[in-house]
Amino acid sequence: MTSFIVTGIEHGLTGMRGPEARFQGALRVEEGVITEIGDLTPAPAERIIDARGCVVTPGFVNTHHHLFQSLMKSIPATINGGLDDWVMEGPYRFWPTLDEEAMRLSVTVGLAELALSGTTTVSDLHYIFPDEYDYDPAEVLVETAARFGMRFVLGRGGLTHGRPWHQTDLPPAPAETLDAMLAGVEAAATRWHDPSGSAMVKVAATPVTTVFNLREGEVREVAQAARALGIRMHTHLSENDTYVNSTVERFGMRPVHWMAEQEWVGPDVWFAHLVKCDDDELGLLADVGTAMAHCPQSNLRLGSGIAPAPAFSAMGGIVSLGVDGTSANEAGDMAQALYSAFTVHRGIGGPAATTAETVMHWATAGGARALGFDNVGTLEPGRAADLVLIELAHPRYFGHHDPTIAPIISGGEFHVRHSFVGGRPVVVDGGVPWLDVEKLGADAARTVEKMKAAAYVA
Repeated sequence: MTSFIVTGIEHGLTGMRGPEARFQGALRVEEGVITEIGDLTPAPAERIIDARGCVVTPGFVNTHHHLFQSLMKSIPATINGGLDDWVMEGPYRFWPTLDEEAMRLSVTVGLAELALSGTTTVSDLHYIFPDEYDYDPAEVLVETAARFGMRFVLGRGGLTHGRPWHQTDLPPAPAETLDAMLAGVEAAATRWHDPSGSAMVKVAATPVTTVFNLREGEVREVAQAARALGIRMHTHLSENDTYVNSTVERFGMRPVHWMAEQEWVGPDVWFAHLVKCDDDELGLLADVGTAMAHCPQSNLRLGSGIAPAPAFSAMGGIVSLGVDGTSANEAGDMAQALYSAFTVHRGIGGPAATTAETVMHWATAGGARALGFDNVGTLEPGRAADLVLIELAHPRYFGHHDPTIAPIISGGEFHVRHSFVGGRPVVVDGGVPWLDVEKLGADAARTVEKMKAAAYVA
């Protein structure tokens, strides 16, 4: 099913800006590609998808996630602490409990949340590759994404040394040598990376943090290795004051400028967070085409601050949206990411800070640009048919004078009727056809109890 026509579109968003942001009528897909949009008549025997009562949008692009954290939500020791407390008591305490079954369940839970909220492309930064695992997390991630039928960017990350923590009973950091990390990146790229603009799998080099988890000379080596392989680079940057202060104390400059010296800026780089960036740093990134993965939910949940996404966008910077790991926000869906981005900037910058259409652009076209998907992210002829139908037949959306933007500005859960990747169905009639959600929930609850019992104690 890669050829069909979507009819009855009263409320359409293209992911583009300005007058082209909205459309009505019908949308024709042939062999997985959008060929026509407008006042169209179904051809004889053409398969019809009825969009009446829905908002039709491009598939959402999530540019920053940690799927292995999907069974680490609401860990009591992390709820009322900041970033450093969370990372200690969350992923760095629980990583030894992720056997292959737990990893597959966690990835499945995370991708189910994303798919059911209209996400069609996911980028995951996975940085746990310890010798203790008897399976390859990268393989689990790619296989599970393929089962969902979603486009996937495997961020093959890692760390060469851990941070000193004040908690002394944590397990050792899951570190690798630099050679082992780079070998893992190369192996993943050789096996899976597709450089095309509508690839199903891409690979990126994604050390977890460059300031805390790589040695100074190693940062540049990662950049050179990634570029030799022709893949993008991604990491966390300027997420909170501790990150910035540590960089200034060690290197005498702010993080963006230090990363520029390490050859870590350019159109093949996107950074997660960028919460604590000044205008000079933002201008540098905008000038060289480095993108922002804006993660408003986790930044708010952890009390890290609010990234200057509107200012960066106004400079011509590429802004995208990231859900981030759900151990840091407990809501791994793009519905909440859009609503958070729409409301938080208005809260601090006034109603002119952003618009619903701008946030939609960040979540679709901006994400596709950040990840290097040239043929997805907007609904227009010639683009891959990655699209979503969001139902409006729920009380949350009743009473809207402008129903087209209702899913963005009303918050809550999206009710996705259908979604497609390259014309192939991902969500059908509100569900993922092959996924037993009740069983997934039971398996997740059982595995969480197992993980809690096995959590590391020195």
